[in-house]
Amino acid sequence: MTAYDAIVLAGGAAKRLGGADKPGLRVGGRALLDRVLAVCADAGTTVVVGGRRPTVRPVIWTREAPERGGPLAALGAGVRHTTAESVLVLSADLPFLGEQTVRSLLAAAGTGAHEGALCRDPDGRDQPLVAVYRGEPLRRELALLATEHGSLAGLPLRLLTAELELARVEADPLASFDCDTWEDVAAARARIREHGTVLDEWITAVKNELGIELDVDTGVLLDLARDAAHGVARPAAPLTTFLVGYAAAMASSGKSPEAAAEAVAEAARKATALALRWEEETETGSGTGSP
Repeated sequence: MTAYDAIVLAGGAAKRLGGADKPGLRVGGRALLDRVLAVCADAGTTVVVGGRRPTVRPVIWTREAPERGGPLAALGAGVRHTTAESVLVLSADLPFLGEQTVRSLLAAAGTGAHEGALCRDPDGRDQPLVAVYRGEPLRRELALLATEHGSLAGLPLRLLTAELELARVEADPLASFDCDTWEDVAAARARIREHGTVLDEWITAVKNELGIELDVDTGVLLDLARDAAHGVARPAAPLTTFLVGYAAAMASSGKSPEAAAEAVAEAARKATALALRWEEETETGSGTGSP
């Protein structure tokens, strides 16, 4: 994937939220800022423009001058800390932004035919804070705007995007959903809990909370929990999955995340086979199975 730096704008006044700390608001148990930082974890440098706070991973902090001088001033402050040819620019209130959208933006901006790429929402509106800009044209236009207007403070983003040749990316309909109001926050929290997505959201939240970078087959673990609960006893499900995790950690200590994932799968296979043998013995002992 294209090497890139990332700038996350997290210093707005959040007036429609009554001045609340918007980047710190939690959706699905994770701060909005942390959710955004998670989708650009492979950026070479990540700059957050806003007040310092604990984050899920290390970042460079900076502030626009004057503070709360608007998105262009924030972008100007952030870009000074970047060196990559491509710069991903995101607002800090995007609960549903996914890695696939980031990859699509990077691919569109890296063709050489454009000076960047931005997301277009389902209503056909450009989203300049869900975008990738090529570093040299971005710095050039920011410098020209600062010279023309005396400062970047208070200037609208459209003055920048109007001067750049940008591709438009039709991303996931929720990629640019942002949390400007309490109604938006409530809608995001409700959507997180929708059937079919809540489990993935929960697993991601737990891994972030525990500092785990591990992709495992959740279906294998769910099948194990089911077999342990059915074949042994209901409390066996959580206890067995804990023991599988512990065994996998011991087996993969000092190895790669891929090796750890395989260790989880192997431990789960062994525990599942044991649960099925246990169930078979129980049925045999009760006279319902084969001798």
